[in-house]
Amino acid sequence: MTDALFDAVPAAGTVGLDGFSKASAGFARLLTACPGSGPLAYVEAEYFGGAGTQTAQVWGGGKTLLGPLSLAEGEPSPTTGTPISQALRRLGAAKGSCVDEFEAVGLGRHRDTDDWLSPANGAQA
Repeated sequence: MTDALFDAVPAAGTVGLDGFSKASAGFARLLTACPGSGPLAYVEAEYFGGAGTQTAQVWGGGKTLLGPLSLAEGEPSPTTGTPISQALRRLGAAKGSCVDEFEAVGLGRHRDTDDWLSPANGAQA
């Protein structure tokens, strides 16, 4: 979530989405109401020097399908996988020969959200 998108999502009179640092309750309402044929996930990861946190939630059909799931710094990963891997699995990702679903879908390619949005990566800023 970029700062510009965070600022654009209506959040008046709402509290933040449980467990997330960059998602308002207004954003959760948008995800819940989003039309489409499949589920949507919102995930956050904050790491520095190999230590960090993860939070994930999946919505579909107007309701929460998974989560919110959180993994605190220093907490061991559950046997079912990290929150992000569980959310990706719910979306249909498979780890195959990779360490986990996070690696399988290439989420480790960039360390910063702005890098995902750069024109060099084929995205519009």
